[in-house]
Amino acid sequence: MMNHVLQRWEPENPDFWHKEGEQIARRNLWISIPCLMLAFAVWMLWSVVAANLDKAGFHFSKDQLFFLTALPALSGATLRIFYSFLVPVFGGRKWTAISTASLLIPAIGMGLALQDPSTSYSTLLGLALLCGLGGGNFSSSMANISFFFPKTRKGYATGMNAGIGNLGVSVVQFVTPLVIASAMFGSAVSGQGFLFHDPKSGLESSFWLANAGFIWVPFIIAATLAAWFGMNDIASAHASLADQAVIFKRKHNWLMCWLYVGTFGSFIGFSAAFAMLIKAEFPEIAVAQYAFLGPLAGALARPLGGMISDRVGGARVTFWVFLAMGLIILLGILPALHTHQFMLFLASFIGMFILTGLGNGSTFCMIPVIFQTERERAVQGQGEAAQQQARLDAGKESAAVLGFSGAIGAYGGFFIPQSFGTSIKMTGAPDMAMYVFIAFYASCMAITWWYYARRNAPMPC
Repeated sequence: MMNHVLQRWEPENPDFWHKEGEQIARRNLWISIPCLMLAFAVWMLWSVVAANLDKAGFHFSKDQLFFLTALPALSGATLRIFYSFLVPVFGGRKWTAISTASLLIPAIGMGLALQDPSTSYSTLLGLALLCGLGGGNFSSSMANISFFFPKTRKGYATGMNAGIGNLGVSVVQFVTPLVIASAMFGSAVSGQGFLFHDPKSGLESSFWLANAGFIWVPFIIAATLAAWFGMNDIASAHASLADQAVIFKRKHNWLMCWLYVGTFGSFIGFSAAFAMLIKAEFPEIAVAQYAFLGPLAGALARPLGGMISDRVGGARVTFWVFLAMGLIILLGILPALHTHQFMLFLASFIGMFILTGLGNGSTFCMIPVIFQTERERAVQGQGEAAQQQARLDAGKESAAVLGFSGAIGAYGGFFIPQSFGTSIKMTGAPDMAMYVFIAFYASCMAITWWYYARRNAPMPC
């Protein structure tokens, strides 16, 4: 019978790593990835469902629909703050299984509520908040995986976990339009469905909006069982909430939170808003054909960002990512909106998603390097035992910072859709929001250059 608690875990020891550590770490990573992918899928369900509510007889304003897409990010980001610290308290295996199983609540809830167009807006808001359970999982998942890999492999490991996990955003936007077009579960589960008359083509079609929730239930159950029986807890990674609270005194925790709002916050915010933005600015376009492309590109770019950063340095990659993000809004997205050129808009946004993915990987590569360097500097000259303890402390701190910065970054998923909704409501166009984003990316560039990327930077990484 497999021992789920690892009493000895020394990933920085080459002999231990090659003999047994790497195999165990990889198994935990490849179970973690589908759990995280499902979490992202549930978290971003409303980015697709909101664009289809009017077809099913739900009548809400554009501002209300943008709010539905933004609300899961608000609750998910808030839950991430707590989830950031739970892996060292409960253990990675236990918490991964529990948090994955919790996704059944919003999945089943949406499946039931979306069968009836008389369901109140307040009920849908409650379900949108519950989808935040999926958002919370990211912080605990990233903190857990960071314990398993040595410093030289953390960029790869966190990049793979988050990058492939982020594919859940694209998967939900690709799969949902397909499953709601089929009575795959029968009327006993999916309900009677809805009949939609397309005014453009004159054709009628049936669809079952409830399937948007029910489709994930069997996969959530399978992933929960895999986590419970196949993953491990690390005994040496145990830490109380008080032990981890030291990160709130660390300056670099707050700086990396700011940068992660710019990278992951942009990814999740644009993912939540992309379908609604297309629908608002290009109403003649079939949203389902294109909405998944941006999140797909961003998710695939994330592991690449981590691997490149392992080689050339995370700060260097992060700096150029922020510069390119500002330029692509200024030279691509805004001109496309002004001239109503959808293909330029789409290509520019896909480029933006790719940059957010690269930046997600590079910023998460920076964090373990920053905190290990900082702790090792603090005990320099005190002997090998002090260095080993510094590395252990750094692992706990960087895991907490990975989770906490993921929590703060996720608020971008609320503010970006809300910014678009507010800008359109006030001015009739999303331009005002875009200019705010450019100013924010400029601030991220300045922080990255001054603290991490310039020659003689205080903490080069």
